[in-house]
Amino acid sequence: MLSDKRAFIEHLAHSHLQAAHVVPKSISCAFLDGLLQLLFPPLAEQEIKSPDEVAHHLHVLESDLEFILTKLEERLPEASVSIVNQFFDALPEVYEQLLEDARAIEAGDPAAVSTDEVIRTYPGFYAVAVYRVAHLLYELQVPLLPRIYSEHAHTKTGTDIHPGASIGNAFCIDHGTGVVIGETAIIGNNVKVYQGVTLGAASVDKSMANIKRHPTIEDNVVIYAGATILGGRTVVGKHSIIGGNVWLTESVPAYSRVYHRPQIKVSQAPDPAYLINFSI
Repeated sequence: MLSDKRAFIEHLAHSHLQAAHVVPKSISCAFLDGLLQLLFPPLAEQEIKSPDEVAHHLHVLESDLEFILTKLEERLPEASVSIVNQFFDALPEVYEQLLEDARAIEAGDPAAVSTDEVIRTYPGFYAVAVYRVAHLLYELQVPLLPRIYSEHAHTKTGTDIHPGASIGNAFCIDHGTGVVIGETAIIGNNVKVYQGVTLGAASVDKSMANIKRHPTIEDNVVIYAGATILGGRTVVGKHSIIGGNVWLTESVPAYSRVYHRPQIKVSQAPDPAYLINFSI
């Protein structure tokens, strides 16, 4: 029983000993921030002026990631050094994807002035950038770290993208607040989503952990604010538009237009007293 103070203290001490091999979240997130600052000068907090300096920073990041993964060594599918090498070998492709994401956001938002502005200030871009790093680690079967990063981005942006989701090129999240993308969601190329969009499961049951439970969104789809799309068998066909506040649990073919039409009544009265004494 933990009601006994001494037993409670011993339980906590044992828990801390068990967790001692895990790198603190602050160190893990410092690696993430350092990586994004190296990839994108608009995010950088120090000037990098030469290829030699880039190489130096890359070497430091490689060492940092190896240190983090060494703490998880028992749970890794292979040696930490091998995973570090695979991660950095794949980094140029991730970088190109993120540049394409930033250009898609700039092209899709009339308020965007430049790609640099998107990279520096847009929460949607930051959320996607963190997702792509976390997804790469997820693909390399690194435990815990991808979820630390996805929740870090969730806290900063209000956008919750599970690192297991599969997202194609030129992905645009506009505004970002309240967007939720589940673990088994599949998103094609040139997809744009607005705030409050949920790509979720139709039901929540632990027995569904290893099956596809989130929707598939094909290429060139736009999903407007507040739309909810649920279910692993739900497919939104290419070039479709899903309107705001739509609740969708079944597939729609390519080139569909799906809208929610609430009944809104507007009345007008010239008497100011009516505006005070109204009824709903």
